Amino acid sequence: MDKNTVPADPGIVPNVPDVRFLLLPLPDFTMLPFGGFLDKLRFSADEEDYSQQRYCTWQVLGREMGHVRSSSGVAVEVQVTPEQLNFSDVDYLVVFGGRTARLTQKLASGYKALLRQAAAHGVKLVSIDNACFLLAACGLLAGHKVAIHWRHVQEFRAAFPLVDVVEEQIYCFDGNRISCAGGSAAIDLAVEILTRECGRERALKGLADMLVDEARSNRHRLKSLDKEADAGRHVGRAIGLMRGFMAEKKTTDEIAALIGVSRRQLDRLFMESYGQTAHDYWRELRLQHVRWRLLNSDHGLAGLAYEVGIQDSSYLCKVFRKRFGESPDALRRREGAQAL
Repeated sequence: MDKNTVPADPGIVPNVPDVRFLLLPLPDFTMLPFGGFLDKLRFSADEEDYSQQRYCTWQVLGREMGHVRSSSGVAVEVQVTPEQLNFSDVDYLVVFGGRTARLTQKLASGYKALLRQAAAHGVKLVSIDNACFLLAACGLLAGHKVAIHWRHVQEFRAAFPLVDVVEEQIYCFDGNRISCAGGSAAIDLAVEILTRECGRERALKGLADMLVDEARSNRHRLKSLDKEADAGRHVGRAIGLMRGFMAEKKTTDEIAALIGVSRRQLDRLFMESYGQTAHDYWRELRLQHVRWRLLNSDHGLAGLAYEVGIQDSSYLCKVFRKRFGESPDALRRREGAQAL
């Protein structure tokens, strides 16, 4: 049956669905992208809102039967295990990342065989949020591009420097590897996959019910991230560049040149918006990144210094203590156990 053809009689069930999914939530997976992606499939899978798996199908995959607990504590029931699978009946394997990239990456030994088997059968592998750490650790992203949540970009580049991270994209299609930054972008990714497999009309079905205005393109820029709406175009662009150049030895003079203003003008714009110079803002951005990584990873200070473009970890420790009133080690001892 043609993928864009809808049977005239709603009672006629297609013999073969247009597209078939396996959903693999990892331990401590985040509920927002999982729920958003799944609900988009549900709306597109049937006529009206009957929730029948007609035009697309899905099953929740787990290493063993039982439940997988999300980061919010809500558990999802496993419907199928690897031993029960026939990968010739699967088009997409969608992997939903855990709460931290560190823990997700450490799952590689337990999932490598499953993921490699799926890839060998031509199944398209989809990583949501930090699930790209798992695929990369399993050697399944070599030669591929990946879109990743902005919080994890520097961490991913440090761990997998040979994998190309695409800039300012909420999802990325690269052959049989598809990646998504996570969050509500999982809905946009689901729409794009369904468009390619079922046609645009069916892919968009149900967005109004989900109170979603429209499907965003892969190059959608988050206003909440670059703060353009409040800070103005030049400042918003500068912040985006600062975040992208976090690990590089760029200067604020170079940032100003890239956006076509003088360093003095850039400082004036930052003072108007944030009460500090562009240099001071960038330093704070880097230190806040280090603080977040200290509480959400077990990487050493030398590695974190590399992520923010500082070669001397002792100097990083000095400026960190001056800013936060305690050393990085003291912060980890005080809050690290609970945060991890």
